[in-house]
Amino acid sequence: MKKFTLPKDGGLIEEGLPLGIKHTYERIPVHIYEDEEQASERLAEKIAASINAAEGVFRLGLTTGSSPVALYRSLVRRHEAGEISFRNVEIFSIDEYYPAPEDSRSRNRRLYEELVSKVDIKPENVHVPKLTRTLDGMEVSEFCRKYDQMARGLDLLIMGMGEKGQVGFNEAGASELSRTRTVLLPYGSRKRQSRNFSGNVEATPHTAIAMGISTMMSAKKIHLIAWGEDKAEAVKRVSEDKADPSWAASLLQSHDNISMYVDENSASLLTRNVAPWLVGPCEWTPKFIRKAVVWLCEQVHKPILKLTQGDYLSNGLGELLELHGPYDQININVFNDFQHTISGWPGGKPNADDSTRPVPSSPFPKRVVIFSPHPDDDVISMGGTFIRLAEQGHDVHVAYETSGNVAVHDDVVLQHMDAARELGFGDRFEEVRQIIASKKPGEPEPRALLNLKGAIRRAEAKSAVRSFGLNDQTNTHFLNLPFYETGGIKKGERSQADIDIIKDLLQKVQPHQIYLAGDLADPHGTHRVCTEAVLEALNQLEGEAWLKECHVWLYRGAWMEWELGKVDMAVPLSPDEVIKKRHAIYRHLSQKDIVPFPGEDPREFWQRAEERTQNTARLYNELGMAEYQAIEVFVRLF
Repeated sequence: MKKFTLPKDGGLIEEGLPLGIKHTYERIPVHIYEDEEQASERLAEKIAASINAAEGVFRLGLTTGSSPVALYRSLVRRHEAGEISFRNVEIFSIDEYYPAPEDSRSRNRRLYEELVSKVDIKPENVHVPKLTRTLDGMEVSEFCRKYDQMARGLDLLIMGMGEKGQVGFNEAGASELSRTRTVLLPYGSRKRQSRNFSGNVEATPHTAIAMGISTMMSAKKIHLIAWGEDKAEAVKRVSEDKADPSWAASLLQSHDNISMYVDENSASLLTRNVAPWLVGPCEWTPKFIRKAVVWLCEQVHKPILKLTQGDYLSNGLGELLELHGPYDQININVFNDFQHTISGWPGGKPNADDSTRPVPSSPFPKRVVIFSPHPDDDVISMGGTFIRLAEQGHDVHVAYETSGNVAVHDDVVLQHMDAARELGFGDRFEEVRQIIASKKPGEPEPRALLNLKGAIRRAEAKSAVRSFGLNDQTNTHFLNLPFYETGGIKKGERSQADIDIIKDLLQKVQPHQIYLAGDLADPHGTHRVCTEAVLEALNQLEGEAWLKECHVWLYRGAWMEWELGKVDMAVPLSPDEVIKKRHAIYRHLSQKDIVPFPGEDPREFWQRAEERTQNTARLYNELGMAEYQAIEVFVRLF
């Protein structure tokens, strides 16, 4: 099933462009592919060719984590097709927790499950820096020394890169002289890794064994890989900025045979995507022109209508003036374009001239389905627009795609059981406490406990939508998509069973508008899986009469916002509507104050949502638009 990417709309014309020009701003050449599967296929092709051309043993270094999974699967397919054998391959892993867990929480679990167990590699040729028990200082140092000696001079090293540019537990401050060693994992790293330990930072290992930067530099060839929008800053800093120990992977820039393979989302901050007119000739579509003008406003700190010809010429936009000038006409066109994205009627204003509005006035009222990956994404991401749609009389349905059960802490469950006991609805507190006590690290949570957690989240979601008048019995739908219900942090693959559930709902409602999460950060994340399942359902429903009048709008989550050059609809919120939205988010009490997987951002969801939408309003104001309290923005997919 195809990965979700936004359609391209203008940009750098790469056909015939010399590589030296395309990579002008890159200290490490970056190869951009549509998605991780496409990039992994190309990498697998190169690895297979290198192995087949090798004389004697081919020594291959491989990264841990989820980044290489698509690559492993591509290599396995080639092995099964008889294109490659691993009989003369030695594999070296770049890290492991210390002491290493014996269960599914091991850093190298995917290496064994997705690759080693499925190819003809000799067991003695798989090397992992794994110690399952604590040794004294001299013993562990000797182990690391021997591993480092073995791992030097690899023929090829494939490494995933973290959100902060870390490689193989070489975190910020790593030394370019470092060798294989034990490292103390900082809190931020353990917080990121805690998703593999049921969200419990305390249960996450404090130490690991990591291949050093100098060991990595000894490899004959290095390929870095990075997928997803949350890696975009790291890709830019590591490939374009000067080497900086704060971004450990950047210390590899001096290697004479290194490249980076990324998907379009992780490449989004590279100069050839942010300001491609600085690199070479471009295709100037209306949205791409808007992108360039917004960028120019940010560079010269002026609103659109105050930009001058000199501003364009001195910032690399001469080609735009030559093809679409004069400058003042460009200013007016882009200003009007932005003005027309603003609408207080996200479902369309009845009996109004809709020629310049983002949404047609008819039919009215519209049938609307808001898909929410978790039971709070609807109000966090587009709560103000949700409230507008409901209060303006549209038939709004919200579909909660997953139960969100694993995001409820055990003590929240006990609090609810205690409340039921105090209210006289039965005493099952001790029974539930025993179920919680029976949990085993690394194993799925007991189904009885997950059912309670799912019930808590359903009640919170219904309370939120009731707060602004939606019928929580007829217009809320809890889909409980099967891919999510594994009982652990690691989810299953989406399947036709997930898609059929979505198709059934869409056939019943036959909406005129569909709102989807447009988050591109995590290629394996719940938001992306849910959105791709809806898009696949729509693809399978192609030809249905109601789809001809249906439009799909993409919203963003709590962490990121659409860049203004892409926005198709901007819904302004008044101060009162911001408060209504905040109160709806408050109804999700199990997520308030205790956010299981927020990365390094300590803010609560309502704070992130408000700061994001208020910042969008500020940007609109700085471009010369009216000043609003907050703005929620959307991209129209079709």
